[in-house]
This record gives sequence, structure tokens and C-alpha cells, in this order.
Amino acid sequence: MTLQEIGIRFLEDLSATRWYEYLAVASGIISVWFSKKENIWVYPSGLFNTIIYVFISLKGHLPGEASVNLYYTIMSMVGWYQWHKKDSYRNFVLHISYTTKKERISQWVFFAVIYIVLYFSLLYFKTAFFEGAIPWADALAAASAFTGMWLMTKKKIESWWWWIVTNLVSIPLYFSKHYVFTSLYYIVLLILAVFGLIAWKQKYRSLSNES
Repeated sequence: MTLQEIGIRFLEDLSATRWYEYLAVASGIISVWFSKKENIWVYPSGLFNTIIYVFISLKGHLPGEASVNLYYTIMSMVGWYQWHKKDSYRNFVLHISYTTKKERISQWVFFAVIYIVLYFSLLYFKTAFFEGAIPWADALAAASAFTGMWLMTKKKIESWWWWIVTNLVSIPLYFSKHYVFTSLYYIVLLILAVFGLIAWKQKYRSLSNES
């Protein structure tokens, strides 16, 4: 596909973008901005995004991404509770930190299991229900997102690396399904993820120096 063809397709698909996709994108960007700030509003604002994208992903024959957004919805409520939890001195229990060696092994095992399950499930769905499915890419975007969300609820810095992978894969994935506004959205999320990684690293160093 030439640059001119990409440009034409982009304009055509953008003009066909529905209102709910705009709402999902706006709430998603707001949510990631809150997560960069380590603000608990990351979760309530993100719920609008995840619920709408369950519908969008199913409509675009991306069942892996649909499962991710359903998982996001559930984990947003878990994360909301975890981030809000305080000790007897009214101090927040969770703080930004790096994963331990044991946790790093766990996250890679978690990612591998999710990827394998999704990949083979999507191979089946491709023949049975979703002819337009792209198993390897959809599974990769989904598995990395599952891992990133899991680590985000624990305020682990490595979560941002998984978000970066998710965004890199999702940009061409959604473009290929004619959701160009969502593809642009993932470009914005990629940029925010890089800045989020930097911000959390700086905050961790600052807290380490204070203690």
C-alpha cells in the first residue's frame, strides 16, 4: 500500500468514525494521563473506554482485544480498590516500585500462558466465527495488555513496558480493521506510555532518595 493509498483510506475511515469511538478514545487518553500522574481517577475514567472497546473489538473481528477490554473492566475495579487501600495511619499501601526477580519470572509466565491460550483460541475463532481475525497480532496485543494491566494494579514500573508493546502492535492492527481513529489513539497512548515510564522512574528515584 502506497502512502497516497494510506492517506485516502485514512480520510475515508475517519469520516466513518462513530461517536462512541470518539468517546472511547477521549476517555482512554484521560485515563492514561491519570495513570502517568499516579492518580486513582485512572480507573473510573478508564471504565468508559474499556466497555465501549469490548463492543468495537467484537464488531471489528478482534476477539482477543475484546477479551482484553473485558479484563480491563474487571481489573479496573480491582485496581481502584488496591490503589485506594490505606493502612491504619491513613497512608496509601501501594507505592511505585520495580518487580522483584520472582515477580519478573511470574509476569513472563503469565504473558506466555495468556498468549498461547489466546493464539490457539483465535485460530479456532478465525475459522468458526471471525474470518478477519489476525491470531498472532491480536494475541500479542492482548497478552501484553493483560500483563501490563496486572502489573499496573500493583503500581509496578514494568507495566509501562508492556503498554508500549501493546500500543506498538495495536496501531497497525486497528488500522487494518478500518478503525483509523483508534489507530491514532494508540499512537497517542504510545507517546503517553513512554512519558509514563519516565515519570514513574523519576518518582521512584525521588521516593528512594527521601527514604
